[in-house]
Amino acid sequence: MEFEEKQGLKIWWLYLITGLTIFPTVAILIFSEDGPNFTELKAMYFAPVFAVFLPFLIIFIIQQNQLTLLITQNGLSYKYFPFHRKGNIYSWESIEKAYIRKFDAFSEYGGYGVKHRLWFKLKDKAYILNDYSKGLQFEFKDGKKVLFSSNKIDELELFLINLKTKYSIQAIS
Repeated sequence: MEFEEKQGLKIWWLYLITGLTIFPTVAILIFSEDGPNFTELKAMYFAPVFAVFLPFLIIFIIQQNQLTLLITQNGLSYKYFPFHRKGNIYSWESIEKAYIRKFDAFSEYGGYGVKHRLWFKLKDKAYILNDYSKGLQFEFKDGKKVLFSSNKIDELELFLINLKTKYSIQAIS
């Protein structure tokens, strides 16, 4: 019995904003009478072309990040590729509480992505990779807290109920 969810940071709107801000630069390069011609571009080693495509490349690389969350009767495992090469594994004995809660990404954590809670609460970390306002909160016995946003919150809630009743895991509330 296991629950696995893979999610990435999908920021399609950033492509749109980047395109809108780069469009005037490209228009000036191409349509300006004083703009560089092909031989001048070649002499500059296509640096302006590279400068135009670099932001899109950076956004593409950021979107390749992937969070894999795996919950079983043995415990919790998560990995945020490419930052975690091997997963972080926690047994149910090390988990004080596991529950689904509402959160506000901006007021509690300062936005989306991998964040620590605002106001210097460094033991409280969140992996917020979507726009939903519900997530799975883990509180560990050493005082650390980890919040995961989820695209499958209803499925996750049912899984936790089944896991608690079948294996008598006291940490799940």
